[in-house]
Amino acid sequence: MNNLLSVIKSFLILSCLSACVQGIDFPGDKSDWHGFTRFDFQVNNKSVVVVAPPRPAGGFPWVWHGEFFGHKPNPDIALLKKGYHIVYMKVPGLLGAPVAVKHWNALYAELTSNYGLAPKVALVGLSRGGLYCMNWAIANPTQVSCIYNDAAVCDFKSWPGGKGKGKGADSEWKRVIRVYEFESEQEAMDYKGNPVDNLKPLADAGVPLLHVFGDADQVVPWEENTGVVATRYRALGGSIQLIRKSGVGHHPHGLKDSTPIVEFILKAKFR
Repeated sequence: MNNLLSVIKSFLILSCLSACVQGIDFPGDKSDWHGFTRFDFQVNNKSVVVVAPPRPAGGFPWVWHGEFFGHKPNPDIALLKKGYHIVYMKVPGLLGAPVAVKHWNALYAELTSNYGLAPKVALVGLSRGGLYCMNWAIANPTQVSCIYNDAAVCDFKSWPGGKGKGKGADSEWKRVIRVYEFESEQEAMDYKGNPVDNLKPLADAGVPLLHVFGDADQVVPWEENTGVVATRYRALGGSIQLIRKSGVGHHPHGLKDSTPIVEFILKAKFR
């Protein structure tokens, strides 16, 4: 009997390992992305990209980009080699508005319920992508392992509003008013739902943050975005790591050596 139980146990372990090696069969078109398999399909009538690792890590961890998928891909490539899936949903004109959060909710439910990706996801917010990542995370704090933000917008009054030190972007500011369904510019100015105003859910959930920023950024001034987040998050008891790039503007994003980014995400995997 003991021998039989041992054989069954070994079979189950081998079956699990085999399933992990085979990975997940996503729908849609297949293509190559830096040597990895890319799947393009739709969820909630929005285009979705999933890049799959050759051997998924245990628990099927994943990284979700707010915007600019494929820009500065070195961290993604390193994480794919570690067994992470990389995900992007194309809703570029919604600037993290509540309607964008609803689309993200639909994708999260699809990927976790139907494809078995991990219940906690690592978020990556580059520039305006910070609005998507932070707003979705604030609405779903227990579903987030960590957030890596890079020159991130954390207050739309700063960008695209240009109501502080930054240049702003008039067409995008008008878009904010439209997609957030404000009746006036004043209503947008009075809004208390920006990430800088609403960090407590993340701090209470213990979500670690990493912010990489250029201290000469005139597009998304760090003092009005990352700086405010850091001060307020620490006051709430939250954990935030800052990596300052001295004399650097809004570009280039990322780091020459992406190791700190990769290690930050890996460390948070089983948080």
